[in-house]
Amino acid sequence: MSEITLRIDGMHCGSCVRRATQALQRVAGAEVQEVQIGAARVTLAGEPDAAGKLIESLSKAGFTAQVEQ
Repeated sequence: MSEITLRIDGMHCGSCVRRATQALQRVAGAEVQEVQIGAARVTLAGEPDAAGKLIESLSKAGFTAQVEQ
């Protein structure tokens, strides 16, 4: 497993964090480690190829996301 950091646009409140976390937890092979609401960032442990699935799951929940280098 490696560390994946995603920047999530549209995550502004506790409800958004909950919705984004639930979307991320639906993806097999990834584990949410830290959510930073102020920075609109989430850090996960997962397989390197899981990033696309994580972004897709967030999109279905109403967020846009991108991998942060």
